[in-house]
Amino acid sequence: MSNFIPALKILFLLLFVWMSYTFIHTSIEINLFKQWSLLWSMPLIRLTLWDFYANVTVIFLWVCYKENKLSARLLWLVLLITSGGVASCAYVLIQLFKLHPGQGLKEFFGKQNV
Repeated sequence: MSNFIPALKILFLLLFVWMSYTFIHTSIEINLFKQWSLLWSMPLIRLTLWDFYANVTVIFLWVCYKENKLSARLLWLVLLITSGGVASCAYVLIQLFKLHPGQGLKEFFGKQNV
């Protein structure tokens, strides 16, 4: 299964770049705090936010499994909440690049890959 790792690195690097661009571009275009009441009135926005936080919870549980230090867990929680997909892709990329040659998905999802 280690033959998937290079493709996953490329995929998550592309996602990281795209999400970073989208995050920055959108932040420049709109002030979320000024538009909050309008946005919150839309059911699709509420659904999207609930979906986002459900995904943050799933990813954060994996982070808690992988990280031993409370400070690292809290840092990633803040990053996941404030930057969503950017932080998710960054965390996955870090985990992928920690893998040694020959390691695969089992080690990627495992407790520690040092």
